[in-house]
Amino acid sequence: MPRPRFDPRLLLRPRRRAIASVHAESRDGIVPAASGIATTEDQHGGASPGANYRTVALIVACAMFMENLDATVLATALPTMARDFGVRAPEMSVALTSYLLALAIFIPASGTLADRVGAKLVFRAAIALFVLGSIACGLSPSLSAMIVARFAQGAGGAMMIPVGRLVLLRSVAKRDMVSAMSWLVMPALIGPILGPPVGGFIVTYLDWRWIFWLNLPIGVLGIALVTWFIADVREPSTHPFDARGFLISAVALGCFLSGFELASRAGGARTAAMLIVVGALTGWLYILHARRTEHPILDVSLMRVPTFRLSVIGGSLTRITQGALPFLLPLMMQLAFGLSAARSGTMTVATAIGSFGMKGLARRILHRFGFRSSLIAMGLLGTGSYAVCGLFRPSWPLPAIFAVLVVSGFLISFQFTAYNTIAYDEIGKERMSAATSFYSTFQQLMLSLGICTGGAALHLSMVARHRVVPGFDDFSAAFWTVTAISLLAVTVNARFDPHAGDELSGR
Repeated sequence: MPRPRFDPRLLLRPRRRAIASVHAESRDGIVPAASGIATTEDQHGGASPGANYRTVALIVACAMFMENLDATVLATALPTMARDFGVRAPEMSVALTSYLLALAIFIPASGTLADRVGAKLVFRAAIALFVLGSIACGLSPSLSAMIVARFAQGAGGAMMIPVGRLVLLRSVAKRDMVSAMSWLVMPALIGPILGPPVGGFIVTYLDWRWIFWLNLPIGVLGIALVTWFIADVREPSTHPFDARGFLISAVALGCFLSGFELASRAGGARTAAMLIVVGALTGWLYILHARRTEHPILDVSLMRVPTFRLSVIGGSLTRITQGALPFLLPLMMQLAFGLSAARSGTMTVATAIGSFGMKGLARRILHRFGFRSSLIAMGLLGTGSYAVCGLFRPSWPLPAIFAVLVVSGFLISFQFTAYNTIAYDEIGKERMSAATSFYSTFQQLMLSLGICTGGAALHLSMVARHRVVPGFDDFSAAFWTVTAISLLAVTVNARFDPHAGDELSGR
């Protein structure tokens, strides 16, 4: 780390702020810039401007919440939308698929674009495009118009999340990384949980178009906050854009994501299998391309970095459960327990409460026990808590079920905070944009695979028992299938170096 330098401009500031800045400088190399916004010099040298990390994290988190909530709310409204468009409900799945295709195409390009144009400009433009796509969705008179609007909305979402994470990573001191990431992961957990009850309320008491119009005030506020509080962070990019890799990865990821989405729906198994096979073949072609290209659109050489590789693998296995939970839990509450949509939504909010409870404790736990030990212990406990969901029966008191879900939300939120932080421990700032694009791509793939796995396990159990409507045994099989996969992450966590991330956790 570079030696801290005294900046005489500190003398021009109020005494208390100057003292605080000097202390921060002596610990982490934070030197006030001419604009008055702090710049964080990380262990690799160089400075990246940024506002207070809590402000930056909250702005990025709001963008993530808007995207995650929108996606899950829409799923609840599909039958009503199909009736208004005059089509069968299954045909509406293409509105989801077009969004996923946009994610697959544009997420890999997000990091390169942020380096070339500037992360602040790209992040602000991404929010604007997402809002404009939302307005177009709300005004869509037909399914065809909805497909185009959802693709535009997806293009904005694809840029919004990876670039938002990149802004945060370049704006926060290493000692604050855990706290910042704990703010960042909550929307990814809360959005899918709140989506079904919010969607049910809007469809029941308002019009489904309000699902999209509600993004307008949130997006306008987000653009204003980015303008005021987010610094323009970028790295000089001199290498050419990998157009061939962009096209190959778009086909591969588009086929994978579409295949996973179709696999979770009845009657789409054959098409889903074909898409996944095509995705696997083009994915293999992309790996060959990336090995021969100096600056590929998705840099697979990042997997040679130990902490990044283990975080990607362990986090991917754990996200299988996170992707399946918002799909399985509301179904079980409504179909097996017979709860109303509103009451089911109240129960699933428990995991969001657990996520909030994690925010204040994550850094303390990591500081005390380190990343490796914490991930092993929390991985075991988290897997066990979600396995308990497979034991839910009508004889269980609802407060007991609620308590289990609160604990589960806490444990899985902690794991994602740790994974999202330790992934960048050994990544130099010159490769940060490539790492965020790569990590976000796998994150989206695994969440979709979680839905696919949970839906397939539920369907196979129903077929084996000759049932048309799933019963408690079928939901148990589905929960235990996805938790068994997540349990494999514990063996990955054990391979972390015992001192990995010590600087991040303040040990």
